[in-house]
Amino acid sequence: MNTGRRLLRWAAGIMLVLGIGHLSLLTFISRDDITGWADRGLWAAVPLFSGGRNLDNQVAFWAGPGSFAMPLILLGCLVWHLAGRGVAVPAGIGWGLAVWCSVGGVLLVPSPYFAGTVAGVLIIVAGRRPSRSLKGDE
Repeated sequence: MNTGRRLLRWAAGIMLVLGIGHLSLLTFISRDDITGWADRGLWAAVPLFSGGRNLDNQVAFWAGPGSFAMPLILLGCLVWHLAGRGVAVPAGIGWGLAVWCSVGGVLLVPSPYFAGTVAGVLIIVAGRRPSRSLKGDE
């Protein structure tokens, strides 16, 4: 496996671990709130305007399905797939991920956001390789 593919696979793996880990940890911590959604019926189980009565319920939603965990998982799957096909991921995606995770890591200390910064840097490095196609330099 060439260096560009390996970098992208590592970046994708980091994103997948962060996203899946975030959702798994939330499910463990907020199990009662999440099971309450099913008990109340899923339609409007988390009201947007509740006057602060359901703050734990809202926090569980915005930290789980409403968070960036699912988009991070999807981006990780996409990067993994593109690396497997030998397609370069644009460096701009890495820059966006690195900046977002750096700001998040500074604002929320301690947190695993900085691991996302590493994933972004790996995408940047892989995207700046001389050959835009990852197939040729094996």
